[in-house]
Amino acid sequence: MSKFLIVGLGNIGDEYANTRHNIGFTVLDVLAKENSLKFRTDRLADIAEYKFKGKTFVLVKPSTYMNLSGKAVNYWLQAEKIAVENLLVITDDIALPLGSLRMKGKGSDGGHNGLKNIQEVLNTQNYARLRFGVGNEFAKGKQVDFVLGKWKPDEEKLLEPRIKLAIEIIHGFGTIGLQRTMSAYNNK
Repeated sequence: MSKFLIVGLGNIGDEYANTRHNIGFTVLDVLAKENSLKFRTDRLADIAEYKFKGKTFVLVKPSTYMNLSGKAVNYWLQAEKIAVENLLVITDDIALPLGSLRMKGKGSDGGHNGLKNIQEVLNTQNYARLRFGVGNEFAKGKQVDFVLGKWKPDEEKLLEPRIKLAIEIIHGFGTIGLQRTMSAYNNK
């Protein structure tokens, strides 16, 4: 199949824009801008679609809020007739240093509510995810404030090249496959 569902996790609303938790949305926004795409609001999500090297990429930003992301993911997998093997979820990860990118073909939710809901709704842990490190520079008990906090100016400078790399990884997933993409990018 040459169609891929690329889901960026985040929360809708201006108060969440440019926060660490919304890095999935941010990656897709940059990707859309680079390809002169406009997201359209549709059922449970904002959607955009484009072709790259003969493959179709359907970009999805769920409008269900993070904790109910699985509902949107499941709906769009079915609506677009895309197999779960062609699903890639982009998410923030506090277990990785700022700007680190880690692609995995399966795994636990790692305490991430968006991934947890996707796994519950899809009834599987076997789907690709691109974990984008946001660091863990927060005091005990301040995790929520940290991930929902805005990027600092010095962090934003570091993000730009890492977002570009995340876009390369998305394209790799669709063109050379999961395993080759992990081999090529997981140590960069």
